[in-house]
Amino acid sequence: VQLVESGGGWVQPGGSLRLSCAASGFIFSNYYMRWVRQAAGKGLEWVSGIAADGSKTYYADPVKGRFSISRDNAKNTVWLQMNSLKSEDTALYYCETVIGNINNRGQGTQVTVSS
Repeated sequence: VQLVESGGGWVQPGGSLRLSCAASGFIFSNYYMRWVRQAAGKGLEWVSGIAADGSKTYYADPVKGRFSISRDNAKNTVWLQMNSLKSEDTALYYCETVIGNINNRGQGTQVTVSS
């Protein structure tokens, strides 16, 4: 299983970023995917999730209405569109999937929101 995140960077408050997660090594279309984040000195925080077929999406309250998760099972990719970014969104963002009892996570992509 390999998950590779990209798309992070520095952005001013109010700006947007689109994160990507390229998956390989498993049948992507069979699995729920999620984004989690970890701010410096804090624990992991669940951000958003999407059903295996993309029919349902889920969001944590702090990002609801600002972030949008999507996936393309033909491309084995999941995205996180982040709009109206705030300083409190600054974190290392990971995509994850659970296969069997194993939580698989990528290396993360850093998002920094600052003026």
